[in-house]
Amino acid sequence: HGSKKGNKIIIDIETPCEKIKKFSHMEVPMTEILDIKNNYVIDKAQEANCSSNCLVPCAVLNLCRLESGFLARSLAKKAERLSIEFKDV
Repeated sequence: HGSKKGNKIIIDIETPCEKIKKFSHMEVPMTEILDIKNNYVIDKAQEANCSSNCLVPCAVLNLCRLESGFLARSLAKKAERLSIEFKDV
């Protein structure tokens, strides 16, 4: 869940994952989500020892960009839902 409050994006994540729980509540400064290398969300994910293939930090960044207006809601609505499917070969 995410919502804009002043110049921050408030993030709350419900998860059974112990690593994600370590940063499941964040107040992300809007100015610290634009750079992919040096940003608040990635820093918190690194502190929690998330693996490099964890999708949650990327999802949180996209949520922050939506809530802050850096990513158009109309563009996100066109996609409706993003998913990764694993098929047995």
